[in-house]
Amino acid sequence: MPRVAFTLHVRPEMMDAYIERHSPVWPDMLAEIAAAGRRNYSIFLDRASSTLFGYYETDDDDAARAYLAGSPVAARWEASMAEFFVDLDGRADQAATSLSEVFNLDDQLAASAGSEHESPAS
Repeated sequence: MPRVAFTLHVRPEMMDAYIERHSPVWPDMLAEIAAAGRRNYSIFLDRASSTLFGYYETDDDDAARAYLAGSPVAARWEASMAEFFVDLDGRADQAATSLSEVFNLDDQLAASAGSEHESPAS
């Protein structure tokens, strides 16, 4: 199952309003995120750098992205959120900077269960 992580930059003067906008998110937007196939979705905010970090899991990120791109609910949500972001070209749900996964504990534990690799000597 693909895991997707992304970053965005929130306008420093709008961080409190950004947090309030997510407390709670519109019920119809929550339903659209789920209908798109995104699960285990979390957003974290680093106030010191105004950096938002998001994470979700999905079976097909291209299909999830396409579903949300065509959703009138997501279009309204993203239009209402556009004011919060710095240097964003397009909708946040379509233009966020994706991160490459470098390490996942569960994957490595599963892989190491069948191998005899040991840590280098200290």
